[in-house]
Amino acid sequence: MIAGALEVAGHEVRQFDLLQHDQSMDVLAREVISFAPGLIGISIRNIDNVNLMNEQHYINVVRTIVSRIREISSSKILLGGAGFSLIPALILERTGADYGIVGEGESLAVEFVSNASKGLYPKEKLLGPETRLQGGDICSPALDDAVIDYYMRNGGILPVQTKRGCAYKCTYCSYPILEGSRTRQRDPADVVDDLEVLVNKHKAKFIFFVDSVFNDDEGAYMNVVQEMARRGINVPWTGFFRPGGLNDETVELMKSTGLFAVEIGSDATSDTTLDGMRKGFTFDDVVECNELFLRHGIAPAHYFMFGGPGETEKTVQEGVENIKRLRQSMIFIFMGIRILPETQLARLAVEQKIVGSDDGLLDSKYYISPDVDRNWLEETLTKAFSGMMFCIFPPDSQDEKLRALHKMGFSGPLWDMLLRSGEGKRRTRNGG
Repeated sequence: MIAGALEVAGHEVRQFDLLQHDQSMDVLAREVISFAPGLIGISIRNIDNVNLMNEQHYINVVRTIVSRIREISSSKILLGGAGFSLIPALILERTGADYGIVGEGESLAVEFVSNASKGLYPKEKLLGPETRLQGGDICSPALDDAVIDYYMRNGGILPVQTKRGCAYKCTYCSYPILEGSRTRQRDPADVVDDLEVLVNKHKAKFIFFVDSVFNDDEGAYMNVVQEMARRGINVPWTGFFRPGGLNDETVELMKSTGLFAVEIGSDATSDTTLDGMRKGFTFDDVVECNELFLRHGIAPAHYFMFGGPGETEKTVQEGVENIKRLRQSMIFIFMGIRILPETQLARLAVEQKIVGSDDGLLDSKYYISPDVDRNWLEETLTKAFSGMMFCIFPPDSQDEKLRALHKMGFSGPLWDMLLRSGEGKRRTRNGG
């Protein structure tokens, strides 16, 4: 997205993806020397893997990148991205980069580069937008052929964004902080233009709509679906869905454009913990949503976090039983919730003395309800889900299998690959 905005403004941009090059710092150095950029930007998507059972932290990798660049270039280094924007001051300090953009970066990056070309640099190291872009002002991404080819060969999923902002108030979530609490919808024609480029030029096998929630309460998502239908687009796609606001007619229209699978933001497994996370729906709504998609032959996946606000031993047991109500779906189970700054969960964690008020939270801290013992929770979840083939706990326990499936040519959402690799072993629960 930043590259797209810079190219529209007339700048020459080269994109480099570390995953594409096996995270090789030597290849990175050769690329920097070859291109000799006037500015180097590093986009940080995640600061860690939000998995308490097998923690992995990424900011030290960014520090290594910055250090390697410093050895062969005097260019200023600018950080940005969703992960950076969560804890910008601490990340900038730890990595040793020069500047950072907090939040949306398109306009600020263009302004920064324009001024830098004149030898003008801001006094402040952290830059944030005074206003957010309106939907129609969000430009199309610059699609690098080599990067696209890498992701086509490794999972086959390409991303499209239809809007920014999230009006929901989930206790743990940073989306409203990063993108604002008001939905800013891109022009559906622009969205489908991007989609057509991916499908027609890059031969996309699978599209992921990366909005925080695809089916917004205002129903704006249907404008995109209707534009896809009008143009005759039919490509396998998925997105993040929320229980509620859906019916057989809307699902069938989405299916006609290629809706193949859904990731449902269920998050908690009992009405008590759903309320504690401020989800705004019940577990019956989760079951109803699951059944709605199954009726139309669309594979659902759910992500659940045990240990959230209001969790007790009773709600854990209730949650295990509730999960058994979800037929023919892939279930990913997390223990604890990563605490992120400025969220309601962070404020609750301070009140309950789980973290200190001065904890910047760059080093990962997890919320587990004070009413649940961590060791008991881990033992209970391990025992409960060890015999359920399509309940994945810990959430990274199938990573090696997924890598093997990629090599075998499977593509699409990771959980759908697991379902298909089961060759008909999809389980149904309670005789369903």
